Amino acid sequence: NEMDDVPFFDVQLPYELAINIFQYLDRKELGRCAQVSKTWKVIAEDEVLWYRLCQQEGHLPESSISDYSCWKLIFQECRAKEHMLRTNWKNRKGAVSELEHIPDAVLCDVHSHDGVVIAGYTSGEVRVWDTRTWDYVAPFLESEYEEDEPGMQPYVSFVRINSSLAVAAYEDGFLNIWDLRTGKYPIHHFEHDARIQALALSKDDATVATASAFDVVMLYPNEEGYWQIAAEFEVQKLVDYLEIVPDTGRYPVAVATAGDLVYLLKAEDSARTLHYVYGQPVTCLDVSANQVAFGVKSLGWVYEGNKILVYSLEAERCLSKLGNTLGDFTCVNLRDSPPNLMVSGNMDRRVRIHDLRTDKIALSLSAHQLGVSAVQMDDWKVVSGGEEGLVSVWDYRMNQKLWEVHSRHAVRHISFNSHSLITANVPYEKVVRNSDLDSFATHRRHRGLIHAYEFAVDQLAFQSPLPVCRSSCDTMTSYNYDLALTFPSDNI
Repeated sequence: NEMDDVPFFDVQLPYELAINIFQYLDRKELGRCAQVSKTWKVIAEDEVLWYRLCQQEGHLPESSISDYSCWKLIFQECRAKEHMLRTNWKNRKGAVSELEHIPDAVLCDVHSHDGVVIAGYTSGEVRVWDTRTWDYVAPFLESEYEEDEPGMQPYVSFVRINSSLAVAAYEDGFLNIWDLRTGKYPIHHFEHDARIQALALSKDDATVATASAFDVVMLYPNEEGYWQIAAEFEVQKLVDYLEIVPDTGRYPVAVATAGDLVYLLKAEDSARTLHYVYGQPVTCLDVSANQVAFGVKSLGWVYEGNKILVYSLEAERCLSKLGNTLGDFTCVNLRDSPPNLMVSGNMDRRVRIHDLRTDKIALSLSAHQLGVSAVQMDDWKVVSGGEEGLVSVWDYRMNQKLWEVHSRHAVRHISFNSHSLITANVPYEKVVRNSDLDSFATHRRHRGLIHAYEFAVDQLAFQSPLPVCRSSCDTMTSYNYDLALTFPSDNI
């Protein structure tokens, strides 16, 4: 009775048991099994199997099995879209938009999260763009300096954003926190006595950490929504880098570096020294849920080479010592890298991919003319930015540069996902050197740039450019063309 039992050679199995066997097959093996017989075809095309394959490969992770009637077709569509995105990435095909900003202001800092970009300027203003929908509900985030005289507002030192919050730190020690879901006015103010040297915002929740002078403060809202100090720590030196550890549960955890000291800061505990070697300052920092990676500069009579150290946050001990270079490690990305891999940038102009299983360098790329300032990787490509303003995209499996673009200032921010790329070129000088501020060309040369690239659209399907920002002034210039035609040479 093939309605209830499934023939497996000379054995009859219940349908549910056959499904349990087939769940260990991949898509190619299911396709082969579907050609055996009509009964096996029914099993190989069962919705449970294809829904599970979609979840395993990361397609529609938020969906349930009842959302679609044919998960095999959905899986094929997702695979086709994935192939199209990869092809567009490789061929520089899509749309690029330059996010303009306030006249007579210079870009100070940029951050992004899931396509939402935040930027702070020398005028003290903070702007937000949503590049996912090209719809700007609150392009300006108001601050308490709005009623002051124009030009008297302090510079924005740092900006951070996640799915619900935007945070900005100012030169005078003030901190503003906005809730992106409720409006453009701050929901909380915090003030330090000195300049804020480092700022961190959790990607997962509403935890904010700041470092000023020799103090590190962690803030988060209570159950009633009122912001309070979760923990306060005193460190021995000025903090250089500060990151919040993701997925820590009830009590927030942060990692801070101060000169040659690395601190592990737990809200329910005092500051603990995770790493310390006298005279070997930390040059970069990144954290994941279980590990922390930071670059160490070797100095002194016994020169051991500059390295990246990887520590276990749970065991609080060193797991790996990676690299042995003459140049300083300027950036490291552990959180966004594939499992057992990590990417770093160095002042020797090279991008390195590290294998955490063997503690060896899997690949070294000569990527830039000056030092590497920002880097990120996924399962097949690396995107890096340099001090000379160059953004390079590599297919590291083929050890091949795909394309590059150049702007005037150093690349300070890179963030990408499967279909989009955000880059920011932030100038060193925060003052326009030419006194003719009304000159558009002069301002454009010194102000800094933010670019948003979208690869999810096929250029051939576009008949008109993307809409511009809906605000009182031109806040975004949109272009829609084949990027390879815009940058025809790989040697810009």
